[in-house]
Amino acid sequence: ARPSAALSHETYHAPFNPWVIAVVATLATFMEVLDTSIANVALPHIAGNLGASVNDSTWVLTSYLVANAIVLPASAWFASAIGRRNYYMLSVIIFGVSSFLCGIAPTMGSLVFFRLLQGIGGGGLQPITQAILVDTFPPRMRGMGMAVYGMTVVVAPVIGPTLGGWITDNYSWRWVFFINVPVGLIALALSARFITDPPYLPRRHGAERWRGDFIGLGLVGVGLGALQLSLDLGDRYDWFSSPFIRTAAVVAGVALLAGVLWEINHPHPMLNIPLLRDRNLGLSCLHMLIFGSVLFGTTALLPLLMQTLLGYTAEQSGLALSPGGLVIAVLMPLVGWAVSRFDARWMILCGVVVVAYSLWTMSQFTQQVDFKTIVIARMMQGFGLAFIFVPINTIAYATVAPQTRNQASALMSIARNVGGSIGIGAISAALSRSSQTNQNLLVSQLTPYREPYNAAVSGLADRFADTGIDTSGAEHLAQAVVAGLLDEQARMIAYIQQFQFLAVAFLLLIPIVILMRKPRSTGHVEFVIE
Repeated sequence: ARPSAALSHETYHAPFNPWVIAVVATLATFMEVLDTSIANVALPHIAGNLGASVNDSTWVLTSYLVANAIVLPASAWFASAIGRRNYYMLSVIIFGVSSFLCGIAPTMGSLVFFRLLQGIGGGGLQPITQAILVDTFPPRMRGMGMAVYGMTVVVAPVIGPTLGGWITDNYSWRWVFFINVPVGLIALALSARFITDPPYLPRRHGAERWRGDFIGLGLVGVGLGALQLSLDLGDRYDWFSSPFIRTAAVVAGVALLAGVLWEINHPHPMLNIPLLRDRNLGLSCLHMLIFGSVLFGTTALLPLLMQTLLGYTAEQSGLALSPGGLVIAVLMPLVGWAVSRFDARWMILCGVVVVAYSLWTMSQFTQQVDFKTIVIARMMQGFGLAFIFVPINTIAYATVAPQTRNQASALMSIARNVGGSIGIGAISAALSRSSQTNQNLLVSQLTPYREPYNAAVSGLADRFADTGIDTSGAEHLAQAVVAGLLDEQARMIAYIQQFQFLAVAFLLLIPIVILMRKPRSTGHVEFVIE
């Protein structure tokens, strides 16, 4: 018979306070997730300081994300090869050392290389931390563990741009990377003291340690890396009109299909894709794919709207987003407490409806929208997100055997990260296409045969003529102003359309949640491992 989660907890964690372990485990992971967004606003400063173009500087972000995508599938295998605690500490060391190297990088090429190393170190931290927290807290408190993890992976990307902008403006872009070093040292010292491996985790020894299904793992890693490249650089290179993007997309499709088929049929897969046959875990991964797409898509879309159309600075747009992160941080412990006492599926459904409504509220924005309205809409979204992330992670692990939690964590992390990349890539492409389409439709209305157009041009031309500009110049200037206003309206409509799309897309989570199996509980409110 399989050991119960509660017994495993008593056997393994009796000497340590789970809250101490939670803080230790999430410390470095918070910095790793923060690094996915903290460097965004510093790119112009990095490019100027290192003598590179802004387009070239985007490789600072891409290299990190690609390395993350490649390492994620291998995290569970490394954990079983050298031990989960050892792999966590090794990841912290690589992440900290490469962060220091990023801070002293003399050229753009060296910075991109060091960011690649940083992504390799950070890629294993998210799934390993999640697995540690699942094993640290007993089933009746597992929601609290997922709340701690949720504050790490949901709040960090929100505050990243704000913190990065403040550091860059007040110090130097190099400190965006240097701040990881002391945090890494503290995390390393504390993890050596408090984190241990549960006795039920699979561990290979001797010659068996380094054996594994490297073909399947390599195919999945290459596929995810190529997918990340195509999604991250697609908008920059005009998607499939670029041979590079077409090649990356084909490599991603072929490698992922081959890798999945290989892993499914392999007797000892390194990435345990057959685990997805567990209904709750499989549906949770699908849920995380859509959740990540909408979350990261919105996080990219809203600051872009504020900075390109509403006249906000990077720091001001970050301040508008931050209250939403604060709402998530405050509510997640409450949700973690409630998830073991109420049906988690109903909590998720309520969260989905609230988030969809907040996105629909954002679709009602105009160019005259004020700061307060933006903040309230973002806080409403944060309220809904808090009621989704913790319950979905709790459900995902409810029927997963303790010895396979590292594998389950890897699958959940892959789903969330791929979803985020899809969301950002799709939103960027759709925003660009929609702006062009809307502009073409509006331009068709700017003809001398349209009285509103003639009235607008004539009124502006008269005002310019009153300032001393000649009649011909005043008319041309008036036409240019009207064309500029039309361009702004076309882009504003495009933003509205994307928010509407995200609101509808998020409602697709409802049937997924309904199909999930309700985790049964005992009198002690503990999930039963079936």
